[in-house]
Amino acid sequence: MNEENRELNADWIPLSGFQLRKAGVQFDAVRVDGDEGRLLADRMEALTGGDPGPVVMEANGRRGVYFLVPAGSTARKPWPRGVTRFNSGPAHVSYVPVPALRGRTWPLSWRFPPSAPDRFVHPLLLRSAVAEQFNGGS
Repeated sequence: MNEENRELNADWIPLSGFQLRKAGVQFDAVRVDGDEGRLLADRMEALTGGDPGPVVMEANGRRGVYFLVPAGSTARKPWPRGVTRFNSGPAHVSYVPVPALRGRTWPLSWRFPPSAPDRFVHPLLLRSAVAEQFNGGS
């Protein structure tokens, strides 16, 4: 385990490269693709004074932005169109890509790395920001 992972005590972060993690264990995730996802990450940064919680960005494909939220916080809750939820439940499993804190992780990178093992993006704040963004608010 590298020093940064040891300080965080976050064994869900890979030591190198990236790995898929089962949603619903340590965290759930919300993905917003493309420029909308990047704008949402900017909005969350502004709303939280620069520390919204862990956010992963994808450099290719859909250019998804993954907001890691507490486990169980996305199930059975409505989210606006344009959002993909990653969680687990009966007959449903999803996986979230998680990059290492350092080294070669392309096409993934941390927009905001985790600051503590149990510190995640606040789901209600995120849902409010998503609703405002997708309903024409700026």
